[in-house]
Amino acid sequence: MVAAIILIAVTVAVSIAVAAWMGALTFTWMGYESMEITAITWTPMTGFTISVYNDGTKDVTIDHVEVNYVKRTVTQTLPRPLTSGSSIDLDVTFTYVNGTAYDISVVTSSGYEFTDHFTGGEDVA
Repeated sequence: MVAAIILIAVTVAVSIAVAAWMGALTFTWMGYESMEITAITWTPMTGFTISVYNDGTKDVTIDHVEVNYVKRTVTQTLPRPLTSGSSIDLDVTFTYVNGTAYDISVVTSSGYEFTDHFTGGEDVA
């Protein structure tokens, strides 16, 4: 009788420990990457500056920036980490044409592309 009670108590304790461990794994592994370009400022003859905000639950590493799906030069050193809830300004060298539509993508080291659509010469704040 005592052995049965001890066996049940051990089983309950182990199941609670496993549930806590699995919950911890879920929160660290099941986070997601998400970024948003919150502002863009076009600079004639130079390119543009984008403000990128990490609104995901995971920290990310920005690998590069693309314009119309072609990798472009960024004056900051990349790759660059960006913690969840923070933002960064990136200066991109690119000759643009006013009024022309561009797909601008921020690509992470994990390979995720976060793309938004902008019109050359039209600042967004």
